[in-house]
Amino acid sequence: MTVRKVLKYGDPKLREKAKEVHKVSKKIKDLVQDMLETMYTNNGVGLAAPQIGESYRIFVIDTTTNKEPLHPIVFINPKIIKLSGSQIEQEGCLSFPEVFFDVKRYKDVTVKALDINGRPFIIEAKDGTLQSRAIQHEFDHLEGILFVDHCVNRFEADEILAKYNLPPVDPEKIITGEVCED
Repeated sequence: MTVRKVLKYGDPKLREKAKEVHKVSKKIKDLVQDMLETMYTNNGVGLAAPQIGESYRIFVIDTTTNKEPLHPIVFINPKIIKLSGSQIEQEGCLSFPEVFFDVKRYKDVTVKALDINGRPFIIEAKDGTLQSRAIQHEFDHLEGILFVDHCVNRFEADEILAKYNLPPVDPEKIITGEVCED
């Protein structure tokens, strides 16, 4: 396993749509192990393959707390099949070191994907849990969408990004009206 370099906000690769995985090969399994190692080393909750410069529709999450044993979940070629509700919560991203601000997400998400062995599974994450938000956040990476695109207050986000010498929010990328209202 290798800890990979996480691409930072501003890298154009983060805006590219990732490609489908055609076979869960040894190469893909090794990539997943590198992703998990990179995520844990950086104290992340999730990591998508594009964040380490790999254009594959793969992400990993682990939403366990310090007192629980690790429970990584691997998503290969995920598809979101249901979304409902809405919430506003603080979010961060390994591609935006130390940056956190409010974003709007769905409360409930149902996703189907393949696991590390190529077997299909479905997960329902409800009630705005960290798992629900992490799935949506990492899925967005596969579409070239970043959490900054969901910011609630663009000007506040710009101030926070400026503190860390990161580019401002791209107003053309902001997602509005997509998340349903309660």
